[in-house]
Amino acid sequence: MALIHQATMHPSKNELLEGWAPSQPWFAGEAGLPFVSVASYRFDDPAGEVGIETLLVRADAGPVLQVPVTYRDAPLEGADAFLIGTTEHSVLGTRWVYDAVGDPVYLATAGTVVLGGGRQADQYVDVDGTLVFRESSAEVAGSGTPATAIPDLSALAIPSLASIHHGPTETVVDAAPLTFTLVRHLTGDTSTTPPDGREILTGTYAGSARPQVLVAIETAQESSAA
Repeated sequence: MALIHQATMHPSKNELLEGWAPSQPWFAGEAGLPFVSVASYRFDDPAGEVGIETLLVRADAGPVLQVPVTYRDAPLEGADAFLIGTTEHSVLGTRWVYDAVGDPVYLATAGTVVLGGGRQADQYVDVDGTLVFRESSAEVAGSGTPATAIPDLSALAIPSLASIHHGPTETVVDAAPLTFTLVRHLTGDTSTTPPDGREILTGTYAGSARPQVLVAIETAQESSAA
């Protein structure tokens, strides 16, 4: 369950991305223009300490960009290279916002969802002490099953910059025992059956004609057999 507070953030999530995303190799659109929010989905941190949200945004007439972020109440030591910025949350105080591909909590949680056939977290808004269910603007599901063998991800570390490759449309993270591919451009024409048989996360959102691949994960066992 993801608990959402009725709160303001300064700068806002989109404002943080507007100042950071245009410098990334996968950025597409016109820099300097406001981002349009398309949808978002969340995962649960089992420890309940890190906020995990994937933002789907568009810059001008560019493609829908997938940007997972994590929210922390203190700096993540050793992850300065992945810091997007800080924001003041009217309920929670200062929040450090990270590019989630550099946060081991995101990698472990997303890996578990994809390999275990999970889905996005249910969202509840705290309204004067009452939790009110809020529909997610994106529906996602992992292709694995609860019977899928999931490697131990508890010891994942902050990935080195050398282990991350940012291409023009995707980001690949070598986070042993997983190789994690995040699709950055959601163009609406992605096949949901990758030929290599990797487990995938697919999703739909308003404006998407059909499910799209969002994340693909390959385990070390599959890599060695290839």
